[in-house]
Amino acid sequence: MERGISQSMLELVQGDITEMETDAIVNAANAQLILGGGVAGAIRNKGGPAIQEECKRIGGTHVGGAVITTGGNLKAKHVIHAVGPRMGEGDEDRKLREATLNSLKIADENHLESISFPAISTGIFGYPVERCAQIMLSTGLEYLKGETGLRRVVFCLYGEGSFSTFADELKRQTGE
Repeated sequence: MERGISQSMLELVQGDITEMETDAIVNAANAQLILGGGVAGAIRNKGGPAIQEECKRIGGTHVGGAVITTGGNLKAKHVIHAVGPRMGEGDEDRKLREATLNSLKIADENHLESISFPAISTGIFGYPVERCAQIMLSTGLEYLKGETGLRRVVFCLYGEGSFSTFADELKRQTGE
């Protein structure tokens, strides 16, 4: 599913983010930037040790923050590690919006043209997929209406349920 926004394209795909051929993929990271399970574990396994080594040098970031590293052996040249909120910690919606926005800004600062996002915080962090779709899509759509070098923003969703939720929300937000 695709929507043209200004000079860019926002896309939804169902699949494995580690297989995406965009300039960067986003890792749903923890604040310590330790690549454990879930999306981070898959990125570590396919990308190789260079990604974790670079994360160790960076040391970490705050909830809502994002940092960029090499993509190691991935198809993507870079990984942007975005720290989403854990449900119950408070102010989760703002923190997810910031994690999404900071990832988009880092992509622009590094002159990237394409980026792929997972549904940040919806795994072990327990964030509801419906709220995630609403916040991440609205943030992405608004960002693409401004000045950006990004030409392609992809939400790569694992599983039919997440894909359907994001697709319904994208239709609602774009009136299509």
